[in-house]
Amino acid sequence: MSNLKVKDIRNIAIIGHGSEGKTTLTEAMLFNAGVVDRLGRVEEGTTTTDYDPEEIKRQISISAALAPLNWNSHKVNIIDIPGYFDFVGEVIQNLKVADGAVIVVGAVSGVAVGTEKAWDYCNKYDIPKVIFINQMDREHVNFMKVLDQLKDKYGPTIAPFQVPIMEGEEFKGYVDIIHMTAKEFTDKDEKDIPIPDNMVDLIEPMRTMLVEAVAETSEELMEKYFEGEEFTPEEIHSALRQGVIEGEIVPVLCGSAVNNLGIKPLMNTIVAYMPSPEERPAIKGVNPKTEEEDERRADPKEPFSAFVFKTVVDPFVGKLSLFKVMSGELTENTDLYNTNKDSSEKINTIYILRGKKQIQTSKLTAGDIGALAKLQVTETGDTICESGHLIKFPEFEFPEPAISLAIEAEKQGDEDKIMMGLNRLAEEDPTFSVIQDSEIGQTLVAGVGELQLEVVASKLKSKFGSGIIFKEPKIPYRETIRKPVKAEGKHKKQTGGHGQYGHVWIEFEPIGDVNIPFEFVDKIVGGVVPRQYIPAVEKGLQESLRKGVLAGYPMVGIRATLYDGSYHSVDSSEMAFKVAASLAYRKLTEGDPVLLEPIMKAEVIVPDEYMGDIIGDLNRRRGRILGMTPLSGGLQKVEAEVPQAEMTKYATDLRSMTQARGEFKLSFVRYEEVPGNISAKIIEEAKRDEEE
Repeated sequence: MSNLKVKDIRNIAIIGHGSEGKTTLTEAMLFNAGVVDRLGRVEEGTTTTDYDPEEIKRQISISAALAPLNWNSHKVNIIDIPGYFDFVGEVIQNLKVADGAVIVVGAVSGVAVGTEKAWDYCNKYDIPKVIFINQMDREHVNFMKVLDQLKDKYGPTIAPFQVPIMEGEEFKGYVDIIHMTAKEFTDKDEKDIPIPDNMVDLIEPMRTMLVEAVAETSEELMEKYFEGEEFTPEEIHSALRQGVIEGEIVPVLCGSAVNNLGIKPLMNTIVAYMPSPEERPAIKGVNPKTEEEDERRADPKEPFSAFVFKTVVDPFVGKLSLFKVMSGELTENTDLYNTNKDSSEKINTIYILRGKKQIQTSKLTAGDIGALAKLQVTETGDTICESGHLIKFPEFEFPEPAISLAIEAEKQGDEDKIMMGLNRLAEEDPTFSVIQDSEIGQTLVAGVGELQLEVVASKLKSKFGSGIIFKEPKIPYRETIRKPVKAEGKHKKQTGGHGQYGHVWIEFEPIGDVNIPFEFVDKIVGGVVPRQYIPAVEKGLQESLRKGVLAGYPMVGIRATLYDGSYHSVDSSEMAFKVAASLAYRKLTEGDPVLLEPIMKAEVIVPDEYMGDIIGDLNRRRGRILGMTPLSGGLQKVEAEVPQAEMTKYATDLRSMTQARGEFKLSFVRYEEVPGNISAKIIEEAKRDEEE
């Protein structure tokens, strides 16, 4: 649209539970706006917003995608957001730039966990909502049942703007409750019909509720209502729009995206009732130089600023940084500065994205969404602005990783290529990370759930040509001793010329605190071990302690006292005393060695009804329940201490136990002794691994 005004922009997230038809709804909107000439289908892999090979293969949305369209002289930036919980990062990123949301609910499945999460996220980010009850073409649909579920859950904010007209199980049309008209679907569009007689008793109370909601928006309208005067269409529209924008009214509409029925009325509702960017609150930030609070409004006259909410990495195209213009205007001549990285950026080309299609443009105005290619330092969550008017907007708060798996290369020699590919994929998805754990000698990938990590592995193979195998991550066990032991270490070697001689007596004892890895005490008197060799003894012990005597795990909580020894004036050396110390170390097998395991503090938040299952499950994992705290919204927080070894797949298990309503976080507390029966298995396994 040329000369696009901020008031004519709508940034709308399409969210909800998985497989409720969000992508199909987006496709129907694009078709109605004339952007595509045929309706793409998810099953055929022909939709605009599910274009990634992984999405086509799995028939689910994995990444959010943009789908701008023009409707009723407005530009509507549709953001199709995945519904599966492993991709919650996409929800957080994209709701940051949405000004309104359509929550898609299945007409058969009703209010699901994804519906609840979508609602909660919208409330968290203060985003006005419309609910679209989709899949009205299916068997056994029950609009009124779903409406009752919504009302039970969310109270009087739920306001049906439409009620479907059904003939048997066939979705024939709808009654518009605002205008008290009825529409019947025809082959090409819809036509006016009288409101069916059998629906009048159903419609009247809903209409009364809407009128009362209108009356409550101002004293003037309340007065008019009590005096029995009719509201004008303009008064009704204005009051309802105000209620929707303030979150006090949530319109409910219905339709069938796959058959493109009821989609145009939804598009009309988006344009008529959802806010433009200029009607949203100013975006708060800080001046990075002064740390003083600042804010920007969606006004083209203000200095340019934008927030980068997503990064798309393609091995061929390069990096695309998706952003929303928070204030001002962006042109190819704008002087660009990244306040997070304290660095200038150079504009190459400004794009508008529609699915995978990149459309070049010369200008973007406040409130609009676009992309820049090949920015050098900019990452997801960064602020870019004019160098003369600096501001930094708050970054994202993503959930902590809930699952970590170890990886190995399918083919030897691919390691460098794999790390490069994984790091590129981590740029796209900030909830995914790669960790090189030198202690356990494994590369770990961490994320929200198993499906997310599977998708990463598939993308790595298809985009970067390298395969990985998932393994259970090793647990960072420790070893210590329970009783003191005196040990002699003597290294004596004669090989012609200079020999080697080092001789030490060391007492090893438990410190009593395994958080202290090692203490070295020098009690040599009379020079029996010369001063210059004592550091070599300590170093020899430190190197030996890395590999325990039971299962090869690091030894901790040990005090080593060097109290005697001997030397040779010619054959002694630092190396000889290092070897002598390591020989003494082997005697720790006589110090009653034990295996220690990391204990984690688990904080699990679940709805009340799952409490029994969660506590029982934590007990089965050798957990100790520390306490329970009631939270708002019918939730409970359970705190427990649990061995790390029992929690490797907890994210998946918790999701299964609570229908994805539970969440948790783990933090390290301390090391504790492993029970004997479990310790024996771990030691046996470690020995087997060493032999292999």
